Order: sequence, then C-alpha cells, then structure tokens
Amino acid sequence: EGELLTLRIEGDGPIGGLLVTADGKGDVKGYAFNPDVMLPPNAQGKLDVGGSLGLGVLSVIKDIGLKEPYVGQTQLVTGEIAEDLTYYFATSEQVPSSVAVRQAGGFIIQLLPGASDEIIDRLEAKLSGISSITSLLDAGKTPEEILTDILGEFGLEILKKMPVQFHCDCDRSRVEKAIISIGRKEIQDM
Repeated sequence: EGELLTLRIEGDGPIGGLLVTADGKGDVKGYAFNPDVMLPPNAQGKLDVGGSLGLGVLSVIKDIGLKEPYVGQTQLVTGEIAEDLTYYFATSEQVPSSVAVRQAGGFIIQLLPGASDEIIDRLEAKLSGISSITSLLDAGKTPEEILTDILGEFGLEILKKMPVQFHCDCDRSRVEKAIISIGRKEIQDM
C-alpha cells in the first residue's frame, strides 16, 4: 500500500520513450512519449518495439515510502522491453531473472539466493521450451496455467492473486499543480 514502481525508458527511436507506473493495489498507468509512431513489423512479423525505442536508458524507480526512492539504471541493449528488463535485473540488481512480455501480459521469474545448479539447469530447460508468452496467451492459457507449466514441478504455490487494471489517478487539482510547477515563462514559451 502506497508503494510505487516506475519504469522510464528513454531511447533515440521515433517513439522517444515510455513511462509506466504501478502501485501495490494493481493500478497501472503509462504513456508513450510519441504515441503516433507506426513502424512495419520486425523480421519475425511482430510489433517492432526495439525499432520504435532504439537505444537509450532504462530507469527503474522504486518508491517504498523512504525519504528517497531507489533508482536503478542500465543502457537499453536491444530496445525490446523483456530483454532489457532481464539485462537490468542481472546488471543493476544482480538478480538472475527471466522476463517475458506481451501487450498486457507477461512474467518475471527470479532465482532466490542459494538456488542449486540443478534447479537452475531444470528451470533454464523449462524456459527454453517456451515458444513465447504471446503463443501461450493466444492459446488461452491463464497466468496460473502458464506458471504451473513452467514451475509446477518445483512445488509452485500461488499465495495471492489480485486484479491488475489501468487506472489514472489524475484529477483537475493534480494537473493544475503540475502546470503551476512548470513556471510562468515555460508555460508562455509553450
């Protein structure tokens, strides 16, 4: 409750970047800096996220209610969000992770400290057998079914489920404060 996670991606591609914020209640909001970008599909026939973002910086901002939020940054390696988040976890947080995303679906699997080589090898074999999160979701698999397919043999126990939804908490008062904070000269220049 009251904690926020923000991903800010700034790239040299035509979309310019993305900003997404999620809170502990499952409310998510976000926007693309230049949402009107239209690129042809990439070589795999998929949405060209990497081409639209280009290269730049991924920032992960965790506000857990302390004086200052934690900010971690890495370079964008490919512009593909799942690959760049996997790289971020490995380099900035030193947590071996596997990230897969599709539109509004995906997963992050992270190893706990002390995971044995045998567990790591079995998990890597499971993950390499997944064609894509897109194909699993298109086949009608639920998040629980996907996790069971990947982690079931490891004693998966789902402790909690909660809905995730787009929710913007902006209102007139909040927008007015944001505009005021810009300053008179900046507003006149705009």
